[in-house]
Amino acid sequence: MCGIVGYIGKRQAAPILLEGLKKLEYRGYDSAGLAVRAEGGGVSVVKTKGRLSRLCEETADGARLAGTCGIGHTRWATHGEPSEENAHPHKCMDGSVTVVHNGILENYRELREKLTRKGYVFYSQTDTEVIADLIDYYFKKYRSGPVDAIARFMSRARGSYALAVLFSGYEDIYVARKDSPMIIGAGRGEHFIASDVPAILKYTKRVFYIDNGELARVGREDVAFFNIDREPVEKQSVKVTLDENAAEKGGYEHFMIKEIHEQPSTVELTLNAYLSGGAVDFSECNVDDGFLRADAIVVVACGSAYHAGMTLQYVAERLARIPVRVELASEFRYRDPILAKNTLVVAISQSGETADTLAAVREAKARGARTLAVVNVRGSSIAREADRTLYTFAGPEIAVATTKAYSAQLVAGYLLSLEWGRLAGRLTAAQIAEYVAELRTLPQKIKDILEHKEDIQKFAAEHATASDVFMIGRGVDYTVCLEGALKLKEVSYIHTEAYAAGELKHGTISLIEEGTVVFGVMTQGGVLEKTASNLEETRSRGAYTVTLSFAGEKIAADAEVALTVPRTDELFAASLAVIPLQLLGYYMSLQRGLDVDKPRNLAKSVTVE
Repeated sequence: MCGIVGYIGKRQAAPILLEGLKKLEYRGYDSAGLAVRAEGGGVSVVKTKGRLSRLCEETADGARLAGTCGIGHTRWATHGEPSEENAHPHKCMDGSVTVVHNGILENYRELREKLTRKGYVFYSQTDTEVIADLIDYYFKKYRSGPVDAIARFMSRARGSYALAVLFSGYEDIYVARKDSPMIIGAGRGEHFIASDVPAILKYTKRVFYIDNGELARVGREDVAFFNIDREPVEKQSVKVTLDENAAEKGGYEHFMIKEIHEQPSTVELTLNAYLSGGAVDFSECNVDDGFLRADAIVVVACGSAYHAGMTLQYVAERLARIPVRVELASEFRYRDPILAKNTLVVAISQSGETADTLAAVREAKARGARTLAVVNVRGSSIAREADRTLYTFAGPEIAVATTKAYSAQLVAGYLLSLEWGRLAGRLTAAQIAEYVAELRTLPQKIKDILEHKEDIQKFAAEHATASDVFMIGRGVDYTVCLEGALKLKEVSYIHTEAYAAGELKHGTISLIEEGTVVFGVMTQGGVLEKTASNLEETRSRGAYTVTLSFAGEKIAADAEVALTVPRTDELFAASLAVIPLQLLGYYMSLQRGLDVDKPRNLAKSVTVE
């Protein structure tokens, strides 16, 4: 959500800021703005509602904003509607402090009332304007400089924030963070600020990670870090290994279809990272037997990562016979969870910055549980705060609707399940080797599905006007339905629901009418006939039915369309069955003329609760 960029150096700032914001468009936004300090010291601000292209037009691609120091922002509305008035950057009342902000200031009403009593007048509905005025208030009252003013704000603020701040009379940029991501890129005689790595990859691969509760003064030649007590903090830069070209479309029309096609390599890379011969090897990430051994597993995650966690639950309980509970991270800490002794909490997040999942990790640690992160981004907050981290190898994922990161999370779940099965004495080395051999076939099988996507394209062309779609399945198939329904609804805006097939007649079947599209996902042999019967029940009520099963499977149900995927072990079926449903979402969105990569109201990395 929201994107921050900043630059200070010898080059013109505005074009660099705009280029960085373009790299962050995938995070989701509804307005954008720039603030550039002119050579004379004044700060010029330009803001627009809507797509970044409007800001580019207003500034002539940055040419109308002269200056070598500036900050930029793409806003995803929280407080106040999308508008130029509410867009960032925001200035304090007299214009001496300029701020861009990611996150939510939870006590902004209280602070706004205090500032109103002090004579401050507000022009916007945002919490960010309160930040600008409060920093200004402390700056003027105590006269001890920008670092002190920001630190005093941090002591009063509740919520999450990543800030970049310009002060009149000071040449540097000041930054601070709590629970929202922020990095500083190091160049020669210049520095870059961003809320995510792709924004600055073109210019540098050396970055500083700002820890929670820290702030920094960013100059042309140096960076100084401080804790909230204003004490200096020593920090070393690290090298980012991401390839800049990985964040480009590479000849594909959209990032989503590119990333769907990258899934074979994503799965293969993640497997190769943790397989040695016919066994699982987590030694590279310091996840040993003692750490993994547990009496119970709790998975915390949101969105697609939650669906990957549900698949992990089915697979791990089958292979290891230990209880696994999957929790929505956004609910986990609010219901006073019971964590039994020797419980391992697994947090799954693509970005490693998901606010609710990060909060769940902290809650689990506070209650004495061990925490294992499954994340895609090195150096992310969840990766740094969890006790151990299992990285996936999806590379940068730009489309808002996740595809390849989800596939990598599935693989991580399979590998963890095999290890838990071994530790529980349920799987022999020979059995694990058989499972590993089957896992290694998944990349080629995904390629085979992608090479025969014409049936999905044809279906999308014929049913793009559908108003209601249901997806039903049992066991692992149900988790596939959850993810498939999410993909379809988030990029095509078609009302889509997933149901455990056995629950269909407990109310939901009343929604089935003539022409309603119903997908039956059927890869689990033990419940195949039952799901087929449930699908038939919808067809007899006028539904247009589609089956999704293993090739060669005999389905005891008539259907208008039959989709198939290559056969694999039923435990790993999600990795293959989800591919046609990802393609369905993509092609339906395309047929409906929508913005596939940037669906309305959505953000890639949800960094607010």
